[in-house]
Amino acid sequence: MINTLIHCDFHFPGQLSHYNGKVREVFELKDDLLVMVASDRLSAFDVVMPRGIPYKGQILNQIATKMMAATEDIVPNWLTATPDPNVTIGQRCKPFKVEMVIRGYLSGHAAREYKDGKRTICGVEMPECMNENDAFPNPIITPSTKAAEGHDEDISRDSIIQKGIVSEVDYCKLEEYTRSLFQRGTEIAEKQNLILVDTKYEFGKNSNGKIILIDEIHTPDSSRYFYSDGYGARKAEGMPQKQLSKEFVRQWLISNGFQGLEGQKVPFMSNEYITSVSDRYIELYENITGENFIKADTSNINQRIEENILEYLKGL
Repeated sequence: MINTLIHCDFHFPGQLSHYNGKVREVFELKDDLLVMVASDRLSAFDVVMPRGIPYKGQILNQIATKMMAATEDIVPNWLTATPDPNVTIGQRCKPFKVEMVIRGYLSGHAAREYKDGKRTICGVEMPECMNENDAFPNPIITPSTKAAEGHDEDISRDSIIQKGIVSEVDYCKLEEYTRSLFQRGTEIAEKQNLILVDTKYEFGKNSNGKIILIDEIHTPDSSRYFYSDGYGARKAEGMPQKQLSKEFVRQWLISNGFQGLEGQKVPFMSNEYITSVSDRYIELYENITGENFIKADTSNINQRIEENILEYLKGL
């Protein structure tokens, strides 16, 4: 198997802290500098899988970088440099403790809730008589709390404001940014004959108190895409949509008896399955960006990343 980036324990000049996320490793440096390394770890149902996926970190990082550049006229973002295929460097922000989830279609978590008979999600009413993968009359925002560990939880706009998680003024701005970003993402997807079904955005405030877009956007880990071709025919026939997202991983886990619930065990992932997931991520990259994916050298991936970051920091 190809080498994968599972963990990195770097120590950079001026380093203040090192945080391990589900997928990314974040190094906080002096002068409000943040180094974010996209690992090859795979997370589903808020559980990190036991094996890494070759090139997954590079794919997510490069898609997010392209999408940040394509949306920086809408909202400023934290990114300043990408010195390595797996690395983004930018300004440190204080994150809002919510994820702004926006849904254009009844799919994924929303569809599962709807199937269980619920017609309200995060305080937002969903129309009656909808079928899975139908478009909502207008995209709905269904935020979730940003959990340090375990599962993120649905929360309503009113609860966010009442609990003081985000001020009303800031939350209104987050909603405005979320809708504008989703519209831009939809337009980008349409050019690739794709449908942006749903996605999430994360925001923070920089040291000047300015709202900044952070983390990743419009990647297959944070978003769900359908192929435009055949969407209507599949919906009419009640068939599953052909999609670009990691939903295929979730469905494989569900079919093997795992949904991240207590007492459930992650199913065995063979080399063949890991390779198939890697190939699928490469397919996602090429379809979302319209560009061929160029594999980075993984012969000594940790050393490559560390050297590229140090070289960048020396030039500051």
